[in-house]
Amino acid sequence: MTLPIRALVVAAALITPLTTTALGSATSGCISSVPYTAGKGGYGTYRIPAVVTTRKGTVLAFAEGRRKGAGDSGAIDVVLRRSSDGGCTWGPPGVVASGEGDTRGNPAPVVDPGTGRIVLLTSYNGGAVTEAQIMRGEVTPARSRRVFVQTSSDDGRDFTAPREITAEVKRPGWRWYATGPGHAIALTRGPHAGRLVVPADHSAAPPEGSSDTGQEARHYGAHALYSDDGGRSWHIGFSDGPYDGRDNPNESSAAQLPDGRLYFGARDQGGTSTGNRLDTYSSDSGESLDRPYAVQHTLDDVPPVQASVLQLSGTGAPLLFSGPSVPTARRTMAIWRSTDGGATFTKALTLSRKRAAYSDLAQLRGGKVGILYETGATGTYDTIEFRRIPVADLD
Repeated sequence: MTLPIRALVVAAALITPLTTTALGSATSGCISSVPYTAGKGGYGTYRIPAVVTTRKGTVLAFAEGRRKGAGDSGAIDVVLRRSSDGGCTWGPPGVVASGEGDTRGNPAPVVDPGTGRIVLLTSYNGGAVTEAQIMRGEVTPARSRRVFVQTSSDDGRDFTAPREITAEVKRPGWRWYATGPGHAIALTRGPHAGRLVVPADHSAAPPEGSSDTGQEARHYGAHALYSDDGGRSWHIGFSDGPYDGRDNPNESSAAQLPDGRLYFGARDQGGTSTGNRLDTYSSDSGESLDRPYAVQHTLDDVPPVQASVLQLSGTGAPLLFSGPSVPTARRTMAIWRSTDGGATFTKALTLSRKRAAYSDLAQLRGGKVGILYETGATGTYDTIEFRRIPVADLD
């Protein structure tokens, strides 16, 4: 069943249209716009941005609409706004996946290269439970973390109802589970061209006989899931989790490098090693890793936070990374570039000195890059802003 986004808005009275805000003109020369503002449209806070550009050039800005504030639990919906002018102005908001009092989030969208369909993965849990309770194994499977997929065949106007794939992508010993958040990737080269790869993270139950509860950060690990048939069936790829407390890969992002390898970056959640960012590579399209996750010291300025990576298209194009750039605080959003496939990164541009947290990158038409990110002058999650940046400004 296909659910019209606009119909969901009207039927459930979940959100009202937000005022289109653009900094600069509503033309190809615009610089910035604000698709989501806290306290508007029926939600206390908008968080967890994810963005993709469709085959037609439409920009899709996903987020979590959190009804009662910035907390990670509670009544949370996955919402969407569309832009047909490269992110300068935005159409009315709509609900893609309604939590109906429970939590739906961690949007991980990707455009299937074979069909042009938008494939969206999200995560779910009961609205009254917390991540800590899930990690301690105190929650029934029905209310714990579950995984769903939806698709759109009309450029993001309508999405199918969420279809559960938990049994395909979550191992029995895993407790916490999160897709992305941020865009997933479609492979464009190699023996698995067309494969959809979704970076994700999980927590594992403590080994038998351990005094741990499972809530300890060392039980976090990263993995990938993939589909070779446009999102109809899914498989678990690599799973990296030594669970030794040194490097604890958490929220993850991915990019395919020009040589065909996959680059994975992850937040280090409470690891004892020095540094907040981890990375690794896969030479077999996400099925295994070339090495375990290790600290990426050229990104030591980034605090413990979700971040995004994007491989630009074109000969000699760089790999980009976005995230806050103060190691002890969520503020000062910046973009780094790598010309050696992620071995090292150099800061290319600072967007603002304001508070800032999660972000996602997308390549736009006309030689530009878009970044959708959480920011605010007084609070970190006041708005989700979209910035358009000429690629030339990142040299």
